[in-house]
Amino acid sequence: MLPAARLAISATRGGMGKTTLALGIIAAWRKQGRRVAVFKKGPDFIDAGWLGAAAGKPCYNLDLFIMDQERVLQSFCEHSSGADVAVIEGNRGLYDGVDASGTYSTARLAKMLKTPVVLIVDATKASATVAAVVLGCRQYDPEVDIKGIIINNVSPGRHETVIRKAIEQSSGLRVVGALPRRKKGEFPERHMGLTPFHEHPEVEQSIAASASVAERYLDLNALWDIAKDVPVLQGPEQAVTTQPQQAGRAVIGIIRDTAFQFYYPDNLEALERQGAFLRELNALKDGELPEIDALYIGGGFPETHAAALAANVGFCRSIKAAADDGLPIYAECGGLIYLGRSLTVNGEKYPMTSVLPVDFILEPKPQAHGYTIAEVGHTNPFLSKGTIIRGHEFHYSRPMNIDALYPMAYDMQRGTGLDGKRDGLLSNNVLACYTHLHALGTPEWAPAMIGRAREYRKRRETQQGRQELL
Repeated sequence: MLPAARLAISATRGGMGKTTLALGIIAAWRKQGRRVAVFKKGPDFIDAGWLGAAAGKPCYNLDLFIMDQERVLQSFCEHSSGADVAVIEGNRGLYDGVDASGTYSTARLAKMLKTPVVLIVDATKASATVAAVVLGCRQYDPEVDIKGIIINNVSPGRHETVIRKAIEQSSGLRVVGALPRRKKGEFPERHMGLTPFHEHPEVEQSIAASASVAERYLDLNALWDIAKDVPVLQGPEQAVTTQPQQAGRAVIGIIRDTAFQFYYPDNLEALERQGAFLRELNALKDGELPEIDALYIGGGFPETHAAALAANVGFCRSIKAAADDGLPIYAECGGLIYLGRSLTVNGEKYPMTSVLPVDFILEPKPQAHGYTIAEVGHTNPFLSKGTIIRGHEFHYSRPMNIDALYPMAYDMQRGTGLDGKRDGLLSNNVLACYTHLHALGTPEWAPAMIGRAREYRKRRETQQGRQELL
């Protein structure tokens, strides 16, 4: 059952406080007893983590560049089922996307999902001109259902009154909130914006603070009226799914700790739908790798945990031994770094697992940022040659001393990858890359992961049987 209400929160540009306000609205509605499903437009892990923490359930990414419209609709309908309201936080500006026409923008996503938009505008050193910006956004694409305006960085009193009147008189849109200028944001920032909620010392307090902001400065009743005033959204036909068999399920290790935390919920759920049992591991605390059939290492911030990762020598050695034995391992970004020989941070070199013949160094500026398109050009354990992967990359690290004899799986059509042309280092049953893929955009990945895991398990069981006979 689809939710009776839905709302998209966008802005005229990035850095306008969308996440803080979205968190506040979500948390405030939850306090009122409403069940909120949450979504993040675009390939984002940190904002999505905070949104999920505020909602008390996973946040799912919707991205028209990485996945097709049918799968976007499928994900939205599936993960908002049973909720009272679905909240989508946009990214960057409302019409911003890869191209000039905003093909993959928040606006296009809102139109596709028939979702009203609340637009945040900046009032810094402006008054009636803010209304002109609002009017321009409304007229730029009249099919985008902009229903409300939130004014940010406004001075209470005459400044706010002038802007409210100018917006409502020129565009007819309702102002549903006005936030005064604040000297300091609610959340500290790091490479990609907000600090990951896993590392924030006061998650509940921060979310509560955002709820207080929403309750004080936003008209929550007006926002609810906007969210409820939506047309019927026809979901896709439900695919027939089978429950995975409990007996003989492949065990997939997932390194999930404060160093490695960037996983799309859809990716983990895709593995489970294929029959996997997911076992969470901790590269900072576990003594060694347990008996598993495959390993998935996502992204994160290994650079902030480099000393602790290097100090856990037993775990590093067990991963190297398992990789040498043929354990299927798929790693992305931070996971790629962890599988290298070393990571240099601020001039200090830290040994990693040495599964792959490459060293990494952390630079002060991003080395790659944005969407990627890659074609599988080399035989590998997980994806067939010719498969097109649409994903994204964001990293401050760069590789050094790559052994040229080692093959790479992906030929980059868009993006940087490891060397500007290729991505996906290969070694035995290991594939490690900078590109983050999404299971809905690359549906071949999860079945292949499970297939390799079962093959490895069968081989291990055969070897154990032979040893018992000796």
